[in-house]
Amino acid sequence: MRVIGPILGLAAVASAAQTVFKAPQYDDGLFTPLEDLNALSTSEFTTLGHPVFPNYNVRIKKSSFCDPTVKSYTGYIDIEARHIFFYFFESRSKPDEDDVIFWTNGGPGCSSSMGLFMELGPCRVLDANGTKYHPESWNTNANIFFVDQPVGVGFSYADYGETVSTTEDGAKDIAAFMFVFFEHFSQFKGRALHMTGESYGGRYVPVFASAVYDQNAQLAAAGYTPINLKSVMIGNGITDFYRQMASVYDMQCTHASIDPPSSIGDCVMMKRMASIPRCLQRLKESCVDIFDAVDCAAASSFCSTYVRGPYRKAQLNPYDISKPCSDELLQESLCYPETAHIRNFLTLPSTRSTLGVDPAVPANFSSCSTFVLQDFLAHLDSLSAPTQEYVAGLLERDVRVLIYAGNLDWTCNWRGNMAWTEALEWTGAEAFRGEELRAWSVSATGENKTEPAGLVRSANGLTFLTIYGAGHMVPFDKPKESLDMLQRWLSGEGFY
Repeated sequence: MRVIGPILGLAAVASAAQTVFKAPQYDDGLFTPLEDLNALSTSEFTTLGHPVFPNYNVRIKKSSFCDPTVKSYTGYIDIEARHIFFYFFESRSKPDEDDVIFWTNGGPGCSSSMGLFMELGPCRVLDANGTKYHPESWNTNANIFFVDQPVGVGFSYADYGETVSTTEDGAKDIAAFMFVFFEHFSQFKGRALHMTGESYGGRYVPVFASAVYDQNAQLAAAGYTPINLKSVMIGNGITDFYRQMASVYDMQCTHASIDPPSSIGDCVMMKRMASIPRCLQRLKESCVDIFDAVDCAAASSFCSTYVRGPYRKAQLNPYDISKPCSDELLQESLCYPETAHIRNFLTLPSTRSTLGVDPAVPANFSSCSTFVLQDFLAHLDSLSAPTQEYVAGLLERDVRVLIYAGNLDWTCNWRGNMAWTEALEWTGAEAFRGEELRAWSVSATGENKTEPAGLVRSANGLTFLTIYGAGHMVPFDKPKESLDMLQRWLSGEGFY
């Protein structure tokens, strides 16, 4: 192991077989950074530290896999006895100029390897034959991180069973990691950062981005370069649980997406016979107006049973209302057989050796951690804090926000996301609500031809956008449209 910087929280002494670099020289709180990713090894980790965060270190190495056309890296964020795994891919275009993207999947408890190997990464694992080049990857014009967070997810692990049970606690780790990375690799310092995610990322991303922004003020006061946080992007996210709850009725009982899949009897029961009215009343009284942990948990349980429960009768994919999915397939692979191929690929000893996965990680890879999920649920993470207020706070500070949603998703659907963005209170709200939903298009085969891609509303830094024919995982279902969306967002081109 090659060591750069103080190694507090790791082993105090390197073994005789390890090569220890000279520690950086500190001068008035500054230090000599590693600067260039090319200095990293393919066979061993280099450990990075910083005096501002003495309990945080970053282990990183080159990991040649997935896409031979770009440089890739893997490693761990070490927070004393907790260790968070990450992947980093340079841009296919201009890595020394292009923006940086942070990506997290949701759950809570699901690995961002799903985003990497199934959705938007430079390669995909969609069958038993391993990785295949993905031409519509989001690293086409951006450098991108995929992070297995919190601890206990994917290849992340803890030495003594330590856990993180709330998004706010996890945000501290992500913000510190971003700072240490940018400080060491000056080629990225000052580069625009976009924090992105999907599903429970609708909770994660606003809180993580807010932690980065708030940390910037303290770092700037100490003489350090702030992280250039430009935007957040959330795909089919859960952000405002109260306003998004009733939208599942729209998806299964109206023509909001396709023909109503639920029975008339179930829809009447949901809307008129107390299910939705009672659910919303209890959520408002116990979770929104005044947070009472016991009553809020009971309200959430009632809503899950009587508002969200009837959908399973149709045996449809909760992430794509147009496709069937049995209860067995939902439990085995989240309704997507591709997840089993990814799981098998990441279980291979050869894959783990290439990536540098720590031996402490269990031998069989798990796409999602039930333990992490249950821990977050037990702490009422999504119910105890108004996540949409983080979004409002970011908008007030000129951090742009894109909320996008595939129109076929049921679980975190476009109607619910549209509802909360319309209800959001911030100084640009009136202008945003005053904008009509308009069509946006992508290029089609043939000269000067376009085809409709979805609907969009945008004003004062907030954009709400739908993607036709996509479910919960937009980049998987519509890779061309999702890349076009990303490129317009990064460039500031807009969608009108």
